[in-house]
Amino acid sequence: MLNDPLANVMSEILNNELIGRQECIIKPVSKIIKEVLRVMKDHHYVGDFKETEGSSGNIISLALIGNVNKCGVVKPRYMVKNREFEKFERRYLPAKDVGLLIVSTPKGIMTHYEAKSKKIGGRLLAYCY
Repeated sequence: MLNDPLANVMSEILNNELIGRQECIIKPVSKIIKEVLRVMKDHHYVGDFKETEGSSGNIISLALIGNVNKCGVVKPRYMVKNREFEKFERRYLPAKDVGLLIVSTPKGIMTHYEAKSKKIGGRLLAYCY
């Protein structure tokens, strides 16, 4: 078990995608993890997810649809201004307009495309393509 639950979730998703599983069980669950999964679901990287209560905490059952080639967290969680997203796009994404960076902003967790259009910055959480 690692010290970063979001990193655990992203590696669990990637490992299950690589071996071809249709479903992934995620535990432990937090608000940030649910929001990151919601963003990935909205952009069609993963399928639906359902949260159930277990005896030792909540569990998310996540449907995988085979669209994730690579995903991971950004460590350290860099502060990014609106004008600096291109630098991190080059660092974490394979090509222009391929994939997304997930950013925690004062307006909530969103992609870097939404943050650029709203002209706000934030902290980088994860990437997915």
